[in-house]
Amino acid sequence: MTTSQSEVGPSSPSRSIGTGGRVKGQTPGVPSTVDLALQVLEYLVESRAPVALTDLAKTFGTSKATVYRHLQALVKHGFARQDEVTSRYEAGIKLLLLGEALRERYSILSCARAQMSSLREATGQAISLSALINDEVVILELLQGRTVVEFGIRPGTRMDLHATAHGKTALAFGPAHLLDDLLASPLKKWTSETVTSASLLKIAIKAVQKQGWATAADGIVWGVNGLAAPVFDHRNQYAGAIAIIGSVHDIPDHPSKELIELVIGAAGQISRSLGYTKT
Repeated sequence: MTTSQSEVGPSSPSRSIGTGGRVKGQTPGVPSTVDLALQVLEYLVESRAPVALTDLAKTFGTSKATVYRHLQALVKHGFARQDEVTSRYEAGIKLLLLGEALRERYSILSCARAQMSSLREATGQAISLSALINDEVVILELLQGRTVVEFGIRPGTRMDLHATAHGKTALAFGPAHLLDDLLASPLKKWTSETVTSASLLKIAIKAVQKQGWATAADGIVWGVNGLAAPVFDHRNQYAGAIAIIGSVHDIPDHPSKELIELVIGAAGQISRSLGYTKT
């Protein structure tokens, strides 16, 4: 059984098309050469299947000749590839190589791999690692568990702050402005269990700060929960979180003491590897 959603929500492309077929956020007027090339590249990365030249031209509201020139440059440098049979385009392998190199720059990932593997062996559940990047909680790595459920989270997936265990952990231990910024807009209600009340969310975050861990049962997807604990760096500042993800049967909203100790223990080991010293 495979699910394309987990406690982090949809993993499908989030590009939204505005008036006239242009992508929202596109530079007003005629986009520059670099603007369009980067937008095409991002679209290819987020697409689940190769895309036809005609469809790309329609999406970006420009001519096929213009898009074709950008695609040929991307193909030349390995950022895109063209299927020899269908002539459709998709993201190239060079992006994967660059992405792996960039992920390694986040030292939390290299320090966490051994603990992630050990935690999976101890719990049998899927293990995810996140970091706070530009005030967004982003998944750096996922290890699938030993259960029949497979989660569709990918490195780079952004986590909802109010509806996921990773997000609540960031709100509790990350920069104070995260919660204020989040509550400046209405909170999305994914399920009937999603916390959308500002007052209730504040109470929940205080509880996370006190207990040192967070859960988010049914927050994004029914039947799925996560149990996360914070990771701190050598500056004694929030660096990210490690979590186990599974069914609410295996990870209830109030997890067993054993599960909590395992997750907090793994987070503590990673923190110490990053140079954290408890004050």
